[in-house]
This record gives sequence, C-alpha cells and structure tokens, in this order.
Amino acid sequence: MAFLTRNEVFSCFVFYAVLLVIKMYILAIITGQVRLRKKAFANPEDALRHGGLQFHREDPYVERCRRAHINDLENILPFLFLGAIYSMIGPSLPVARLHFLVFFLARVLHSVAYLFALRAPTRSLAYIVAQIPCVSMALQILVTVAAYA
Repeated sequence: MAFLTRNEVFSCFVFYAVLLVIKMYILAIITGQVRLRKKAFANPEDALRHGGLQFHREDPYVERCRRAHINDLENILPFLFLGAIYSMIGPSLPVARLHFLVFFLARVLHSVAYLFALRAPTRSLAYIVAQIPCVSMALQILVTVAAYA
C-alpha cells in the first residue's frame, strides 16, 4: 500500500475516483427519494408497503433520475479502469490531474443537466468533454503497452 500512496498520480486518481463513486451514490439516493416523494415504485411489494398497487407505476422524473444513474454507471466504470491503469504508466502529475479533473467536472455537469433538464446541448457537451480524457488515457495506455502485444 505504501507504494501506491507514493505514486502521486495514483493518489490523485483515487481522490477523483472516490468523489465519482460518492456522486453515483448520491444519484442513487436522489432516485430513491424521488420515488418516495412521487410514490412511483418499480416493484409491487414496494408499492404495497407505501400505499397500494396503484403506486406500482412509472414517473417521468423518477425515470430521468434513474437514467442519470445508469449513465453514470456506463461512463464512470470505464473511467475507473482506464484511470487506474493510466496512473501506472508514469504520466506527469499535472497532465494526469487535468485528465481526472476534466472528467470529474464534466460528469458532475452531466448529472446536473440530466436532473434539472437543462437545455440541449448541455448534457451532450458534458458527455463529449468527459470522453476526451478517457480517449486520451486509453490511447496513451495502448501506446505504452503496444510493444508487448
């Protein structure tokens, strides 16, 4: 463990990775709270517990929150893999920090745009901006390990 904490890039990555995981948990909590507030439950047993089967239904805002959470899972999980490997190939700390920070800020903006239905193309631009550091890290990893393929 001491080796990993001496790797400043990896420590920087861990900082942003943990923030992103916390953000995903927050979206899950928001989704659950909106379900309770709107009384729109995905499972009949939950609806029965909270008033009856009439609440076993979909709600547009609950679905929006759920899609935001699913989108995080689809995008943050690959970042976690790429960032961990990227941290081990020896990038400079300022460049790596920029990669991690850009991804983090773009994903936060993406979630805000999703939850508050901000005008297009805010969400799409946030998605694209978040993909730039991921593509950059992936390419740098491939260039580094290509000789071993």
